[in-house]
Amino acid sequence: MTDVDRAGSSRPGGSVQPVRPSRAVPGTSAVPPGAPADSGRGPAASPSGTRGTPVPRALHRAASADVPQDGVPAAARPAHRDGNVLRWLTAYFASIVGDSVYFLALGWAAAQFAGPAQVGVVLAVGAVPRALLMLLGGVVADRFDPRKVVIGSDALRALVILAVAASLWLGTPRLWLLLLVALVFGVVDALFLPAVGALPPRLTGPDQVVRLVGLRQLAIRIGKAVGPPLAGFALAHHGEAAFAMAGVLFVFSLVLLFGVRVAPLPREAGAAGPGSPWRDLSDGLRYIRRHRLVGPLVLATALSEIGFMPPLQMGVFLLARERGFGPTAIGWILGAFAVGAGAGAVGLSLAGRIRRAGLLQISTLVVASLTIGAIGLLPTVTGAAVVAGFAGLVGGVCGGLSIALVQHNTAAAYQGRVAGVLALSHVGLAPLVFPLFGLAAEEFGVVPMFLVGAVVSASAAAVGLLAPEVRRAELTVR
Repeated sequence: MTDVDRAGSSRPGGSVQPVRPSRAVPGTSAVPPGAPADSGRGPAASPSGTRGTPVPRALHRAASADVPQDGVPAAARPAHRDGNVLRWLTAYFASIVGDSVYFLALGWAAAQFAGPAQVGVVLAVGAVPRALLMLLGGVVADRFDPRKVVIGSDALRALVILAVAASLWLGTPRLWLLLLVALVFGVVDALFLPAVGALPPRLTGPDQVVRLVGLRQLAIRIGKAVGPPLAGFALAHHGEAAFAMAGVLFVFSLVLLFGVRVAPLPREAGAAGPGSPWRDLSDGLRYIRRHRLVGPLVLATALSEIGFMPPLQMGVFLLARERGFGPTAIGWILGAFAVGAGAGAVGLSLAGRIRRAGLLQISTLVVASLTIGAIGLLPTVTGAAVVAGFAGLVGGVCGGLSIALVQHNTAAAYQGRVAGVLALSHVGLAPLVFPLFGLAAEEFGVVPMFLVGAVVSASAAAVGLLAPEVRRAELTVR
């Protein structure tokens, strides 16, 4: 649940199935009150089989018109066998690896001529624009096509990182240059994360979104595992080589993205247009607040992130120090969590279609919350690592289902803005509570910190239980 990072036509395994019309629930319709109806024909059916936000017919028609591949229409292919989807996943994986290599290379470069405090400033300076501009990044994605925003982001990152590599090759860069690079990357991330989160629903059919979400989560996990060793190998030989490697990975991602096709955005009420960006932003926030399924899930995501992230990203270190586990214990516990989350992503990518997805998301959230609290109670490294692995497995399924349900039921015109709010909860909101959890751990101990995190995360399940649309949500097309 700590990833988000940044989810058509109907493809149930080889043929396009008809979708039966259903009524849109007030407050969840893709067309806000006062907007013109769809040529008098009523709303399109919700692909989830529930009464959530319908997917516009234009989007179904556009995705069904893909160029055939080997005699099979692209729209009829499962996500894991769709060449267009696989190109995007490969490009995204390369971008994730490049980002990991860049971050380590930046810290290494700063450490060569700056003190610990200055290194910390260099590594943290990008977080400010990322958090402040994330919501506006969602507006940009809805206005200018998320594919174009992602391509522009990778292009800018490639140019900047290759320029730093050249600067290192010619001589040691100044601190101000590294600060500028970190700042630029923070701004670019604020654009990239909402845009990449808005792409999946326009790459595949609605019944394949959960599979694509699982594949994307798997790409994130593997990319973050591959990036640091690659960076370490490059840094051990030549410092500038790590920056050059990151730049080449961004270029590779860019080349693949040019070959990725997306379904055109339908003209519908709520589309971000030539008006004020602030009006578009407030419109997107109002859409989330009024939506009977997306709104509760977005709130639940924020609460679960606040409960999950401090124990995992800070509590494990404090726990190892308090109990004398040693630094290797940190690697075992966090590594087990990552492996479990990867297994959960694999399970989602294989499942593809999940019935009673809303109830399953709520149930897995409760179990994941309890296991996070249990990590702090176990007296041995082995026990904590085993429980952390199970927490990662269940949390990976829960987070993937949450993202898939949100993307599955969000109107196409709002995908970027909704993705921006979700990304903000991952990288902007949750870290703000770290000092509070740290003070609580200092005052009451590390174990209460884990238990409080579990309670906060479990409260997100209560939000879902109180929302009928979440309880009834499905991820199948009938």
